[in-house]
Amino acid sequence: MPSIAAVQPVHVATWIEAGTRELAAPSVKQRLAAIRHLFDWLVTGQVVPVNPAASVRGPRHVATSGQTPVLDPTEARALLDSIDVSTHAGLRDRALIGLMVYSFARIGAALGMAVEDVFTQNRRLWVRLREKGGKRHAMPCHHNLEEYLTAYLDGAELRGDLKGPLFRTIGRGTGKLTRTVLPQANAYAMIGPRDRGRHRNQARQSQFPGDGDHRLSQERRHARKGRGDGEPCVDAHDAALRSPARRAQPR
Repeated sequence: MPSIAAVQPVHVATWIEAGTRELAAPSVKQRLAAIRHLFDWLVTGQVVPVNPAASVRGPRHVATSGQTPVLDPTEARALLDSIDVSTHAGLRDRALIGLMVYSFARIGAALGMAVEDVFTQNRRLWVRLREKGGKRHAMPCHHNLEEYLTAYLDGAELRGDLKGPLFRTIGRGTGKLTRTVLPQANAYAMIGPRDRGRHRNQARQSQFPGDGDHRLSQERRHARKGRGDGEPCVDAHDAALRSPARRAQPR
């Protein structure tokens, strides 16, 4: 190919057909869209006369069900209750997660909110979401979400900065909120550890409900340690390796 101006629709179609043999249909369609946008920009800049990718059709793909995982009410409640709200970061994280849970807001719409987008109307707290295309969608808050947002605004002292972003980053070494909008990557990095912490708490409660299991784990460590000291290996039916409930059963 001597230059990019020599690219023809047949070249783009051949490249798309080759991509369908290695990639899924959504990936191929995404690449075709990127090529179309590139040539549209080149046409606007008068680099090429026409867009060779405009007439090329990508593979057909129909999504019958969404791929986004949905939390059930029990999981959502456990996640929200596991957040430590003694800091500005905890108040912010609970308010952000609560906003997405109770309003089904996109992460981009939630992070695009300003402080003035949380307002009172008819004695109820409302939120105004900034959706795609410049559209704004206002809705009343669930009573739990109202509690989370009120605690966040009061605890972080944001009510005086109406034009500032609602969800902000935390200053390094200060633990206080800045005036910088929380990026989506940071929000995702925040939600991941929160969810893993919830799973760890649930696992700890299910695996170590009482002191008996804690003593059992210590006895098992001592039993394994004996092998390293040159002592005989502990038998699998030894009392140290059986739970308290199994010890009471006759063998």
